[in-house]
Amino acid sequence: MNDLQKILDAELGETLQKIIISNPKAKGSVSKVVVRPFLQKDEVCFQAESFKNNQAFHKNYSKEDVMKYVMKLMVDDFKQCEIFAEQNIYRVLVSKKGKVNIKKKVNSEAGLSTKYTMTHNRQKKYILDATENVIPFLVDLGVQAQDGKIIDKKYKKYKQINRFLEYIRDVLPYLDKSREITIVDFGCGKSYLTFAIYYYLTVQNDFKVNMVGLDLKEDVIEHCNKLAEQYGYDKLKFYVGDIADFEGKKRVDMVITLHACDTATDYALEKAVKWSAKVILSVPCCQHELNKQIKAEELSPILKHGILKERFAALATDAIRAEILESKGYDTDILEFIDMAHTPKNLLIRAVKKGKDKGEIDAKTSNMCDMLNAHLTLEKLLG
Repeated sequence: MNDLQKILDAELGETLQKIIISNPKAKGSVSKVVVRPFLQKDEVCFQAESFKNNQAFHKNYSKEDVMKYVMKLMVDDFKQCEIFAEQNIYRVLVSKKGKVNIKKKVNSEAGLSTKYTMTHNRQKKYILDATENVIPFLVDLGVQAQDGKIIDKKYKKYKQINRFLEYIRDVLPYLDKSREITIVDFGCGKSYLTFAIYYYLTVQNDFKVNMVGLDLKEDVIEHCNKLAEQYGYDKLKFYVGDIADFEGKKRVDMVITLHACDTATDYALEKAVKWSAKVILSVPCCQHELNKQIKAEELSPILKHGILKERFAALATDAIRAEILESKGYDTDILEFIDMAHTPKNLLIRAVKKGKDKGEIDAKTSNMCDMLNAHLTLEKLLG
């Protein structure tokens, strides 16, 4: 392994393109590890992406630490390693008896500057930048470690939080910064997003915010209130309650609902419309209502298959919801919240109030509802 260590010592830097470590010794363990350099504050660092059970985990290293990491993997866990450098490509094979065989060839793309590669492969700049800050609520909610690193199994949650904040960033121009704005998060759960949104608006963007989180779980709500008090978030409150029964706010500027199940989304949207909320961000979940109602001979090739019927009903439900919001004066888009690989519940309805209430949905939407035998709760609630 001494020869491998010498190669790593020489190539770990601006000359490295990537390292691919594969062919694990044991089944069921990490199947592959890819190491790439990236620039952080003009310093070359390394990100290791390990793959296990169709999941990817990321961790950042210094040169010294990544060398130890790669050497340990090749000694203990893997049989093959390919090192792609600016001038050369090295293929390292380890036999069952631990014998190391290294083959070297000229990189066909020799002379291509890896500085360009690193600049374009550097880590995504997240809104909540964990590389520069330890963020208390991320630590207390188990997303970030005390040293600032994101916990591997929570990396998807970290990306999800930042993706949602990108949608918040897009609607900032529609929120009035001259006064205190009110936000309601229906079905807040453990409140990863609730804390993130409050932090992003108040700490990073100097908005005055009065925010409410609502959920049915008493122990979770109690814990969230303690954290809010601990951080000094005096305008962030959590309450136990059902979306349909929520009262107490005469004016709300933004309504958020993430994975509110089935018709709970409709109740949240209804309240948002009646408040004339400027912004609605909703990720629906488990749209069962239309699935039970839907009848359409024209669609029998789809409806005779349970899984296709379920997916079609979910898509149709969100399309109808979007059209109802359009009829109430909202500019509405349906967007991908996170990659489909993470969860099938990945569509976000984004609505911004820009026009006047038209009174009813248009004829095409009405005809579609008639064809599907669709009578959504949202349509009933809004008359």
